[in-house]
Amino acid sequence: MAGTTMRMGVAGSAGRMGQMLIREIGATEGAVLGAATERPGHPDLGKDASERAGASVSGVKIDPDSAVLFTACDAVLDFTNPETTMAHAALAAQARVVHVIGTTGLSAQQEAELKRAAKHTAIVYAPNMSVGVNLLMALVQRVAGILGPDYDIEIVEMHHRHKVDAPSGTALGLGRAAAAGRGVALDSVAARGRDGHTGPRRRGDIGFAVLRGGDVVGDHSVVFAGAAERIELTHRAAGRELYARGAVRAALWARDKGPGFYSMADVLGLGS
Repeated sequence: MAGTTMRMGVAGSAGRMGQMLIREIGATEGAVLGAATERPGHPDLGKDASERAGASVSGVKIDPDSAVLFTACDAVLDFTNPETTMAHAALAAQARVVHVIGTTGLSAQQEAELKRAAKHTAIVYAPNMSVGVNLLMALVQRVAGILGPDYDIEIVEMHHRHKVDAPSGTALGLGRAAAAGRGVALDSVAARGRDGHTGPRRRGDIGFAVLRGGDVVGDHSVVFAGAAERIELTHRAAGRELYARGAVRAALWARDKGPGFYSMADVLGLGS
């Protein structure tokens, strides 16, 4: 497929993220919009998807049938919701179509199902498609391993008032990176809620604090607090277009890959 144009489908195409994905596809050499979908009954069904996104008319109409994504496209970009994403994963496995997933809030069971689907096609799954955030995760893993449990780790995230899951998928990803750096499982050290008389902080815990308000796209900080110093690693997203840019990059990277469950670390060549 190298050297050819990759047809990309966008699920949830009339939403804010869907529109950004469509604009990014249109601006990327080697990519073209192949299909676009929205839920049945959506008022934008039948409209030109690119025009709806503020780009040049493409002739691709917004369709209610998810199957069109997997018959007309080489890759599907999916920032929808867990239930929809799982249905798409099954279709991707059947059609052997690349599935790029930025959906957050998936359960451990759903992630396990994605891994089973990835035995049949290439799936790139990341709670955050930003290149900068994935570099941050690599740094967090390395720093956590070097500093060890003498430094307390706290992860602070803030998002807009409409976000429905907490902590964010990115915050949990940063927690997993920190835990991996220390050679432990996040579930065994995560402190995700503090209220009332909690007692002293347990050595080795990785704490999470969640803030919601306004129109914040996404702020994430990882604090390493030692006895006489504090190290803070922070990423602030100023716009959602960086997620769209990463997703399109991931799809192009996966075009010649065999079946497998990939991450943005794989896309960026960061290793595990």
